[in-house]
Amino acid sequence: MKFETPAPPIPAARLRIIGHPTDRIDGGLKVTGTAPYAYERHDAVRRQACGFILGAAIARGRIVSIQLGKASTAPGVLGIVTHENAGEVGVGMFYAAHPLAGPGVQHYHQAVAVVIAETLEQARAAAAAIRVEYEEDEGAFDLAAIRHEGVEPKAFPDTRLGDFDAAFASAPVTLDETYTTPDQAHAMMEPHATIAAWQDGQLTLWTSIQIIQWGLRDLEKILGLPKERIRISSPFIGGGFGGKATVLADAVLAALAARHVGRPVKVALARPLMFNNTTHRAATIQRIRIGATAEGRITAFGHDSWDGNVAGGPSERSPLPAPLLYAAAHRRTAVRQVRLDLPEANAMRAPGEASGLMAIEVAMDEMAEKLGIDPVEFRILNDTQTDPARPARPFSSRRLVDCLRVGAERFGWSRRRAGQGAAREGDWLVGMGVAAAIRGGPISPSAARIRLGTDGRVTVETDMTDIGTGSYTIIGQVAAEMMGVPLDRVTVRLGDSDFPRSTGSLGQRGAASSTAGVYAACVALRDAVARRLGLNAADLVFEGGDVISNGRRIPLIQATGEGEVVAEDGMVFGDLAERYVHSTFGAHFVEVGVHAFTGETRIRRALAVCAAGRILNPKAARSQVIGAMAMGYGAALMEELAVDKRRGFFVNHDLAGYEVPVHADIPHQEVIFLDEVDPTVSPLQAKGVGELGICGAAAAVANAIYHATGIRVRDYPITLDKLLERLPEVA
Repeated sequence: MKFETPAPPIPAARLRIIGHPTDRIDGGLKVTGTAPYAYERHDAVRRQACGFILGAAIARGRIVSIQLGKASTAPGVLGIVTHENAGEVGVGMFYAAHPLAGPGVQHYHQAVAVVIAETLEQARAAAAAIRVEYEEDEGAFDLAAIRHEGVEPKAFPDTRLGDFDAAFASAPVTLDETYTTPDQAHAMMEPHATIAAWQDGQLTLWTSIQIIQWGLRDLEKILGLPKERIRISSPFIGGGFGGKATVLADAVLAALAARHVGRPVKVALARPLMFNNTTHRAATIQRIRIGATAEGRITAFGHDSWDGNVAGGPSERSPLPAPLLYAAAHRRTAVRQVRLDLPEANAMRAPGEASGLMAIEVAMDEMAEKLGIDPVEFRILNDTQTDPARPARPFSSRRLVDCLRVGAERFGWSRRRAGQGAAREGDWLVGMGVAAAIRGGPISPSAARIRLGTDGRVTVETDMTDIGTGSYTIIGQVAAEMMGVPLDRVTVRLGDSDFPRSTGSLGQRGAASSTAGVYAACVALRDAVARRLGLNAADLVFEGGDVISNGRRIPLIQATGEGEVVAEDGMVFGDLAERYVHSTFGAHFVEVGVHAFTGETRIRRALAVCAAGRILNPKAARSQVIGAMAMGYGAALMEELAVDKRRGFFVNHDLAGYEVPVHADIPHQEVIFLDEVDPTVSPLQAKGVGELGICGAAAAVANAIYHATGIRVRDYPITLDKLLERLPEVA
């Protein structure tokens, strides 16, 4: 099925199941510990051996020798794989770093060897006995020191509109400030983990990745094995945030290890390797320049950003939201990337927008203060309804102003006292902050298979994944709505490469794309049911487990008299994404308390208002947004990978040293979804929302801290040491 014109009313728009705050249909499995995560697939294959990965002890250089003697004869050891016996190992299309070091070493904790033994303890002990001799090269680990040596990444070219330099120079009011964000880790609960098994030249992986088809594609390149001979199963993922987009060292080395010993092998990365072996969000240095009239109209907007990565790695693209968020006749963005020898940087929740808005939305507050305009009103004043670079291209829907106005009213913004440090409760300085949010609403081709069984159950099969976002439930809701059956009569099967190809979970495209594919398959199944019953599909209503034709109700199960009915189809998209800007919008409001003596910051309450098309399941969507908000607050206040600039590794490589928010840090969150549909995105008129919640959240905290204390911190995270010596005098 092709989606190339705005969606008309469809059967799913009856909203009897879609649009309701529905419990997770997989919730019972998760709370009882029976959801089949990758490393726990004891049922998948027998005689699983255990693999343990040894990471490189240098950041850049060469392996001179690997001495395996004691390790290879240690108790329980079945074999050891290194670059010397692994055969040809390539690189996939998404991640730039090699999954296996040798002889060159690209970054600290790059995999050097995998030891396979009967037990994990035996494999780990043997790995400690391996002796590796390195020839270490000097590396580059300090972005600030070498940022001006950068080159322009081809994937994100500079943008220009009008004459920025002249407009900025002539603007009556200007801002020119630099902001920094640190390296950040995904820090998901479930480690990267894989069980690999070979049989008759066929490889099966039970693994934890977000996009099944990318995994097939990349394994084909890395192992030189046709993807037709690979099967991937990933039905449940314990957190990803972009860090499990496709296969990494755990999957590759599990496959190599299983082939080497002729047995299934399971590999899970030890927590330190989660930080240094896999990927992270790159640190950035961002320069924001804004020029405006005395009345507050922005005339010039410039955003320059620097980040670093391994050779061939992508840029963080922090200026990504700059061209579309606010109106300005003259603008420019530029990204410069330097070669760093740290572990690879790659996608992390809302890459570009999350880090970019940490700078943009603080700069907007600073500009509002210079102009003497309320921060909410300043943003509203500079709204735009078209792409500034392509005025004939409108936004498919853009309710940023509504998000700001509704949020201000609900949050009590009018009670915000003017001036910094104006509100105090005991020993706490209290402040409010605001930030706007924007995140793209992309769509991708997606397909599904739908079965109507002889027991009347509807089964959906698609290789879409669920990383904790609620994919099982919203897909089930669409199938139930379309086929006119209760949700408890729908079975959803996800995350298997034997199923039709879906979009996968990445880039806030999963919900809109995968449900569009399920919708297409349901249309095909409705047609097949009509043929079985000898009816005209266009005249049928599917409702209450029946098919209604001209007032006559026929049990749906009657269509299975000759056996189950199966249909498969997918959704491909026309040029609507070129004719319209597909984006989601939001506004964050945060109230903080900063201790007047210690500088300790506490978030007291927070609100996000979101405009993201039709919300398929408000309960699951709220869960996504509050989780993303919490991630943003972590970025604002505590998250930072500390770089050892001598040795080139992240020092705080565990969940004790890398701090993330816990429940006590986030006392109260509220989410409002504006009533919106977007018929240009998909038949269900829905967009994604999972990444919108992080966009702007950190800046709202930073702005609230400034309002509370009068201290402007432009270097994240805003830890108390950056406040302590500058706190207001205490009477």
